[in-house]
Amino acid sequence: MIKMVVGGARSGKSSFAEKQFMDREDVVYMATSRVEDQEMQDRVDHHKRSRPGGWRTFEGSYDLFQAVGQEENYLLDCLTVLTSNIMFDMTYESGRTVPVDSGLQKRVEDRIFEEVASLIQAVEEKGFNLIIVTNEVGYSLVPENHIGRVFRDIQGRLNQRVAERADEVYLVSCGIPVRIK
Repeated sequence: MIKMVVGGARSGKSSFAEKQFMDREDVVYMATSRVEDQEMQDRVDHHKRSRPGGWRTFEGSYDLFQAVGQEENYLLDCLTVLTSNIMFDMTYESGRTVPVDSGLQKRVEDRIFEEVASLIQAVEEKGFNLIIVTNEVGYSLVPENHIGRVFRDIQGRLNQRVAERADEVYLVSCGIPVRIK
């Protein structure tokens, strides 16, 4: 079973996703955050404390399918940070962001989707469960800069592609999940 949980920042989407597996020990939490400052370290530490100690953690942005082992339940938190990481890796050179034309946007989007699709395939082949958490980025203001708009567009299209592959999709707002697929 592939589930997608989408919502805005601090909407309760991660908490909802974690509750789906809270009674299970055979869970792999797939963390996509990169710790580059103390504030992010504090966030990661907080998330680690909130999860059951028996859950295995896989940290990374690439080769996500390698996280699939014998556990039956997988939680990817989150697709938005995964997008940010891979987009940064593909668009940042020598201390600056390179121009991101439509061709590069497509390559970035496809590269990220390949990561997610390979994970979904690995989970489905074993008959396991996967929950993918992601942000809804289309409800806010139009970003004032080019790279922000590119990110929003890529994330929006990725969310659509992943939702199409998912068996169930939940929208979380104000801590309240609503099944939309």
